Order: sequence, then structure tokens, then C-alpha cells
Amino acid sequence: AQTHPFPLLFATISGAHLYGFPSADSDYDLRGIHVLPLSHVLKMSVAQETVERTSVENGLEMDIVSHDVKKFFGLLLKNNGYVLEQLVSPLIVRTSPEHEELLSLVPNIVTKFHGHHYLGFAESQWRLFMRENPPRIKPLLYIYRVLLTGIHLMKTGQVQANLSELARLYPLPFIDEMISLKREGNEKGYFTELNLSLHEMEYLKLRKQLESSMAQSTLPEKPTAHDALDDLLVRIRMKYS
Repeated sequence: AQTHPFPLLFATISGAHLYGFPSADSDYDLRGIHVLPLSHVLKMSVAQETVERTSVENGLEMDIVSHDVKKFFGLLLKNNGYVLEQLVSPLIVRTSPEHEELLSLVPNIVTKFHGHHYLGFAESQWRLFMRENPPRIKPLLYIYRVLLTGIHLMKTGQVQANLSELARLYPLPFIDEMISLKREGNEKGYFTELNLSLHEMEYLKLRKQLESSMAQSTLPEKPTAHDALDDLLVRIRMKYS
């Protein structure tokens, strides 16, 4: 984060560390918002709306991906669960008053249609998982993490991305053992034995539960933070120009 070419409003840790199942060889995935100067954003074609950098800080390899503030705000308003989780991650590397203000707007950003993000992500991970032979641990953990995060969001309006915490709220008897396998192994660790039919049944059950939670959710259908984000965007551009 220290080598980023533009000012950062925040940088948080995402990926396996946020989800609660990092392996010893897991990279640190940093995500955040940067602010492009006016000389960039006033051009016909805006470059570097997304910046990807790899750096080593304190002996740790870190991959950082950040979006310009306008692009990030736009993604938030499109029910994008990725950026929502990045914003509210409790693993904060860098913050700012603007980050704090943005966090205060989260209740006006979350909608019931965020559920579609989690359904789609789970489906893509399930396809990936089923293609692999032998099956890897990580994609299956992602499937359970994504579905439970979506269910919890629909029920409470709160983002919880840590699978261990989710498993306490929505118990699945095999999750703790799977997390231990991943944490004690490596990023590409495989199952030596697996009851595939059990996990297919659980996957389909949780999908239905997420769909039902969406249908019953009291969350709004549209975000109401557009004007507040507009105002914040203008103030950020003026401050960092």
C-alpha cells in the first residue's frame, strides 16, 4: 500500500485471510479505493481506474487491487458483493475519514438483490469444483462461505465473510474440519477422500435457503445512497485535486 501511485482512501485485506481459512502460503490480498487526479479524470479516456500492484512489505507478499473512487462507488450501487465485502472488511491496513463516512452509508447500499451476486458466485465455484479431479479444498470452502454470507446478509443486512463465524451461526458439522485441512495445508490442497453426494446435497440446500431468504428479506430493492455518494465523490475530488 505504501508504494501505490495514488492516494488511498482505504486498503483492507480480503481473500482467504478475511474468509478465515488462509494457508501458510496464502498471499495477502489487499483491496481498496484510490483517488485519481483531475488531470486523469477530465480526459476523454480515463486510464488507471483500476490499479494492480504486487509488493513486499515487512517480508510479506501483498497483492493490491484498487479502483478509482468513482468506479468503486458505481460498483457499490450495482449490488456488487465483492466491493461491499472489501469496504467492510475488519482487516484494515489503511483508513481515512472518507472511509469512515463511506462505512456509515453501508445500510443505504445493501439491497435484497445482493443475493444474486452470492448465488452467481456460488454457482461458478461449484462448476469449478466439479471439474477438478482430485477435488481441491479451497473451492468447496468458497462455496459454503459465499452461500452463508449471502444468507446472513439477506436475514440481517450485515456482511459477515468469515466462514468460522458463519459456521457458528449456521452450523455445518464438517466445516471446522475442512477449515483445518486448508489452514494446515497449502493453497492448492486436495481432499484425500470426500463424500461428494453429501456436499452436493448441502450445496443445493443452501442455494434454496439463500433464494428463500432473498424472497423473504425486508431489505430494500434499490440502494438509497446515490445522492450521499454523489456528494462524497465531489468532496473527495476537491480535497485531492
